[in-house]
Amino acid sequence: MGEESSANAQGGTTALWQKIAFRLRYLMPILNVAGLLRLLWFRLLGAKIGMGTQIPPGIWANWPHQMELGDNCVLENDLTFKFADSWKPGVAIRIGNRVFLGRGCEFNCTGSITIGDDCLIAAGTRFVDHDHGIALGQPMNQQQSPMAPILVGEDVWIGANVVVLKGVTIGSGAVIGAGAIVTKSVPPNEIWAGVPARKIGERT
Repeated sequence: MGEESSANAQGGTTALWQKIAFRLRYLMPILNVAGLLRLLWFRLLGAKIGMGTQIPPGIWANWPHQMELGDNCVLENDLTFKFADSWKPGVAIRIGNRVFLGRGCEFNCTGSITIGDDCLIAAGTRFVDHDHGIALGQPMNQQQSPMAPILVGEDVWIGANVVVLKGVTIGSGAVIGAGAIVTKSVPPNEIWAGVPARKIGERT
């Protein structure tokens, strides 16, 4: 019994320190000089970044002044904010407050992409608000690219490796299953999955 009590006490101490370390990790960006420099650099380039949002390693944006990140967002590494056109003023990609962006997410934007508050966007998800003309008689890379805005409402969960295409609106509270390709708009609080994505249920 004595050995068991000692083991339990030791396990409790270990668990306590692990929990403390887990909480302290939120303070690390403040202490991380490289992270602070990235934040300052992006702000210097015109990016609008809310309070409590840090800029992770590996983030890439060709026109940072066209991106807006809300307060207290959690961003993982290797994010891409690609603005397909040449320089233009204003914000094209808007990320709301308390949004999670998983590793390797990509925003490929010609017009506008908007993500509402409290969304969970899992790793590898891509948003593409344009495509290419496919008419015969002219190389496709020389044709005009049709474009339509992407809008994601609040409290949306998008699973890993989803592709969201031009003109799609995902209603607030919706869930998109991993690996889906979303080609048409999703009503609020519905669950969609598949290729192409279709309704498979509703939240209750």
